[in-house]
Amino acid sequence: MVRADLDDFVACYRSGRRYEREDSERFRRFPLDTLLARDKVNLDIFWLEDDALDDPDLLPPPDEVAAEIVESLETAVDSFRRVSRALSR
Repeated sequence: MVRADLDDFVACYRSGRRYEREDSERFRRFPLDTLLARDKVNLDIFWLEDDALDDPDLLPPPDEVAAEIVESLETAVDSFRRVSRALSR
């Protein structure tokens, strides 16, 4: 992920100018009541459809998916090791 990946969000967020925010196809507001009504105030709200989920031909090759999973797991293990070391001091 690079800074450019967040440009659309930053443009819509309008830090310091909340009154100028407008909903868009990718970014929208949700009323607090709607969020509180969700199980455990879950913020995993999906309204955009990912065509890759419906069409396996659009998914990355299995070896790439496996490599990403391994990288994520290694990062998680490294994080837990740091926490464990910090707790044992």
